[in-house]
Amino acid sequence: MIHITHRISIDEKEIDESFVRSSGPGGQNVNKVETAVQLRFDARRSPSLPDDVSVRLQKLAGSRLTQDGVIIIIAQTHRSQERNRAEALDRLVEMIREAAKPPPPKRRPTKPTKGSKERRLESKGKRSETKKLRSERPE
Repeated sequence: MIHITHRISIDEKEIDESFVRSSGPGGQNVNKVETAVQLRFDARRSPSLPDDVSVRLQKLAGSRLTQDGVIIIIAQTHRSQERNRAEALDRLVEMIREAAKPPPPKRRPTKPTKGSKERRLESKGKRSETKKLRSERPE
């Protein structure tokens, strides 16, 4: 079990990992060792996630989400397979923690104060007067 928060834990069987060759420089190591990790997690059908967390997680995933509701995380920055696995898992856990946070409270619309309205109108009047004086031509 992977503990996310005090009320959310994910079974390791829900996460599917596959290993591929990393891209970029690295010499022979890149050409012969499959160090990059593709981590797959089905956010839509996961029994471990509450519905509201699942919906927020799918929104957070963005382009990493497939049409089937599977989140794909690719980690290939490290030279070892184990460090890439740990990084991919950390990224998934962090994403789920972010989705598990409660949404921020809705904004209550406020009205401008009477004093701020008066100051705004006064400054507009001054500006208007300045521009009127510029446009008048003596004949």
